[in-house]
Amino acid sequence: MDRLKVLEDVSLDVKTIATAVAVILSGWLIYAFLRGDPERAVNFNVPTPEQCRPGWKGKTLDDPVIKVSGSNVIQCYDPATGQLLGLVNPVTPDGIDRAIAKAGEAQVQWAKSTFAQRRRVLKTLLKFVLENQDDIVRAACIDSGKTRVDALFGEVLVTAEKLKWTINHGEKALTAERRPTNLLMFYKKNEVRYEPLGVVAACVSWNYPFHNLLGPVISALFTGNAIVVKNSEQTAWSSVYYANIVRSALSVCGNNPNIVQAFSCWPQAATHLTSHPGLSHVTFIGSRPVAHEVAKGAAKALTALCIELGGKDAAIVLDDPAGKAINEGEMQRVASIIMRGVFQSAGQNCIGIERVVAMPQAYDRLATMLEPRIKALRVGSDLNDEGIDVGAMISPASFTRLEQLIAEAVAQGARLLAGGHRHEHPIYGRGHYFQPTLLVDVTSSMRIAQEELFAPVCVLMRAANVDQVIKITNSTPYGLGCSVFGPTTSATARAQLARVAKEVKTGMIAINDFAVFYAVQLPFGGVGGSGYGRFAGEEGLRSLCNVKSVCSDRWPGLIMTSIPGKLDYPMQAGAWEMGKGVVEVAYGEDWKRRLTGVRRMVGL
Repeated sequence: MDRLKVLEDVSLDVKTIATAVAVILSGWLIYAFLRGDPERAVNFNVPTPEQCRPGWKGKTLDDPVIKVSGSNVIQCYDPATGQLLGLVNPVTPDGIDRAIAKAGEAQVQWAKSTFAQRRRVLKTLLKFVLENQDDIVRAACIDSGKTRVDALFGEVLVTAEKLKWTINHGEKALTAERRPTNLLMFYKKNEVRYEPLGVVAACVSWNYPFHNLLGPVISALFTGNAIVVKNSEQTAWSSVYYANIVRSALSVCGNNPNIVQAFSCWPQAATHLTSHPGLSHVTFIGSRPVAHEVAKGAAKALTALCIELGGKDAAIVLDDPAGKAINEGEMQRVASIIMRGVFQSAGQNCIGIERVVAMPQAYDRLATMLEPRIKALRVGSDLNDEGIDVGAMISPASFTRLEQLIAEAVAQGARLLAGGHRHEHPIYGRGHYFQPTLLVDVTSSMRIAQEELFAPVCVLMRAANVDQVIKITNSTPYGLGCSVFGPTTSATARAQLARVAKEVKTGMIAINDFAVFYAVQLPFGGVGGSGYGRFAGEEGLRSLCNVKSVCSDRWPGLIMTSIPGKLDYPMQAGAWEMGKGVVEVAYGEDWKRRLTGVRRMVGL
């Protein structure tokens, strides 16, 4: 009977505990439901520019240029049609001073924000981007001349990825890290903290007006910094719309929109920005000549720099080391990726494929595959015509140089199989178009193989073997990204891929793919003439932080640093021997050395 009573009591206790747990859990669920998600995205609206409405027609300029004679304003127009978009007033040095001052004042409070508050802003931005893709894409197309598909992938997809990655992984990247100690300092604990720098800046290029503006803004916001963005004057019109999106997201989440300042200016005023003592970091995306001026300006204030200067990226195509022919489906896959890598955004892509370096079997097959596909590409204004593959270029400034480089290469033995000249569009005579071009039998000694083209030009180069593949790839001053394609069906083939990936001198490489390192937020940047520093990924976030080393007592009040009498100033006799003992105890490789150290310390 006693045993039965004990079992009944236990059963009652279990039921009581289960009931209590159920009540607590129900209460928590009700609280969570009523409280809501503190990081939930907030809805907001930004007026869509009238130029983004389907059917909009603007005045076609007789001479589409951004700098109008006798005026200081920036004349904005659609490079695909020459239609006027509007005028933007460039900022002056005084205006830059005011923008940095406003950002600095707003950053004081923003630096105190939590990661949850920062995530809420990014989630709000992500929601807006996904719900307003059409308007964002149209604005990018109108201002830069690219096609909608190019804008969808190059503007929206990569921006959404950066937002999502930062939301999911940003806090982990910036959480203080514990670091190991040693025998001598066993009573200390060590950590590295990532703290906001203050006001950072970004000078961004025109080829991806939405993504290039939002990319540095996303990183600056999540690291607790304020940011000043100088947009390219080539895309000043769309940048006004995109900056309003970011500032509106900050406002609707209860934050000061002055955390983000964005403007366009002429080069003379840009120097004032890059040398400004109110900045803690500058990210520059652009050309090498301008980068030299940026570095000079930043040096005056000892401002940290991240410089990304484009490249001469190669797509390497290897043969099977066993001599087997690569199957047709795989070759077509590689050819399709090369087409996208070369002609996306009319070739105006810093990590675009500027050279195709192929071994003998792959070379001949690629030349045959690429020629009809490139000749079939349709050029025009994607917003006005159907079936357009390649859009306009930002301006005709490079056309003469491109034609000269192509003609020079042909004179030196290259063969021009398609294109090679500026394109006079039958409908959009004021648009800036260059013919999709295929140039084969190019060698490293030709200027076209060494200079960045930033154009819809496919350059095909033959390599006799893997050694030559590596030599050709490394023959330019640049070193941004690279793609390497090859079979993986044998250990020898895989080793061949691994060797090339190791020996090419670039900051990034995609194996059997193109530019995917950018789609997963790996650190982005190059070596050599392609610049230095990294943005994106953990390294990109941390580069916008004061990396602060903190060493503190593990057991405060119990064990603390104390200077031994012999070593205390003024030092006493035996200080030298004691000092040697400290070193031997701490770093001796065996117990005998450490024992000798102990004896020295105690004076034996």
